[in-house]
Amino acid sequence: MSIQKPVKRIAAPDIAARKGGEPIVSLTAYHAHTARILDPHVDFLLVGDSLGMVMHGFESTVPVPLDLMIMHGAAVVRGSSQSLVVVDMPFGSYEESPNLAFRNAARVMKETGCGAVKLEGGSRMGETVHYLTERGIPVMAHIGLTPQSVHVMGGFKTQGRERAEWAAIEEDARVIAEAGAFSVVLEGMAELLAARITRSCPIPTIGIGASVECDGQILVLEDMLGLSPRVPKFVKEFAQIGDAIEGAVRSYADDVRARRFPASEHTYAMKDDKSAATKKTKMTGS
Repeated sequence: MSIQKPVKRIAAPDIAARKGGEPIVSLTAYHAHTARILDPHVDFLLVGDSLGMVMHGFESTVPVPLDLMIMHGAAVVRGSSQSLVVVDMPFGSYEESPNLAFRNAARVMKETGCGAVKLEGGSRMGETVHYLTERGIPVMAHIGLTPQSVHVMGGFKTQGRERAEWAAIEEDARVIAEAGAFSVVLEGMAELLAARITRSCPIPTIGIGASVECDGQILVLEDMLGLSPRVPKFVKEFAQIGDAIEGAVRSYADDVRARRFPASEHTYAMKDDKSAATKKTKMTGS
């Protein structure tokens, strides 16, 4: 009897080693069912705090609590088997101090089984990134448009469209790479700046609204499937699943109201009735 070896998950060092190589593919996932579908096709799954907006109706990612991230993160780990699972650290769970960040990140990894965490911020988070990685927690960084800072930024504004902004953002990338991050998300960033950072940064850059110049790409699953009511300019809708779902629900409602559903093939018969029918058939010989 042969013993089938379990599939080895992609790990943070595997992603780091992809710098300048085959583009890295990623999507967000928030629950086990979609994680199972995405798993064979992506390199890592991000349990983004965007779930607060997509799944729970918040206006931004700011209200998302740590417990919610852990619950969804554990579901995605259970639903996948080969992709690296990265879980966002939500607002307020890591900014206060490296020590607080470690306690919360360690809890995320223990309770979800994920392979890495992601946190927003560049130079100001260098000490924290170093503290975490030195203690065994792989960190994906996130610079450019950082949604948790939406109130400070004054909205979801593209970064780096003025050359005067470049030096600070490039410094962010340099600091978090030197601190030990294994990759960095570049969000909502002008193409020329994203290209400069990708060329100079020793770790892979993962773009979301930062052009094809990056080492990889990530999108919110619901955005690229056509499930979101509004999407940013950088999103390509690869399907219109929202229309398909609405059509299916309309058909279901019509069938229920017309008493076409459930039909006989969707109904359970009594066991006694089946037994009696079988005996009658045998007695009559028909």
